[in-house]
This record gives sequence, C-alpha cells and structure tokens, in this order.
Amino acid sequence: MVSKKDSNQARLHRHVRVRGKISGTAECPRLNVFRSLNHIYAQIIDDVKGVTLVAASSTEKDFGMAGGNKEAARKVGELVAKRALEKGIENVVFDRGGYIYHGRVEQLAEGAREGGLKF
Repeated sequence: MVSKKDSNQARLHRHVRVRGKISGTAECPRLNVFRSLNHIYAQIIDDVKGVTLVAASSTEKDFGMAGGNKEAARKVGELVAKRALEKGIENVVFDRGGYIYHGRVEQLAEGAREGGLKF
C-alpha cells in the first residue's frame, strides 16, 4: 500500500528547522508569513518578548480584493511595511514559514521591500 505524504506536515517540519536558525529581536523582529488557499497573512514578531508588533492580512474589512492571488500578496506586503514604518520598524528577518520562496510568498516579500522594509 502506498501512503501519500502530508505536505503540510512536511512544511511544518521545514518551518521548525528554519525557526531553529532565525529569531526576531526588538531591534530586528521577524516577518512571518502564513498562506492558506484563500488568504495570506503577515506578522512582525518580537520573539524575545513573544509579542506581535504589526500584522496585516487579506481578510481585513477594507482590503477590497480576493486574497488568494499574487496581487493581494503584494498588497499585504506593502500594508505590513507601511504599518511597521509607522511603529519605527525598518529592519526585519524574513521567515517564509516553510513555504518555498515562490509565487505569493515572493510577492509578499517584494511588496514589503517596496514598502520600505529591509531584509
């Protein structure tokens, strides 16, 4: 009998491996990405204190477009960058959450860079 591998379980394993190597501090917090089939979410996290400093997602009321495409991911990246700059956060560490750096994850990162974040 052939058993199919659980792709989300493999992603979580990759995420744990990456999280062992990167961590966010108050000076350089972590930009975390989570994507579902219909939406994309981004958080800037201070791991030392264990608090979320800034968050943005495609599920917000005033977002105004479908959240499961590349344009929406870029817009979420720009939105999280704008909110971070308002709080004085300029440098971050990018945490792709175990996803490959391609498609919506890549567009979110490029949108955050265009918005003024450095990573």
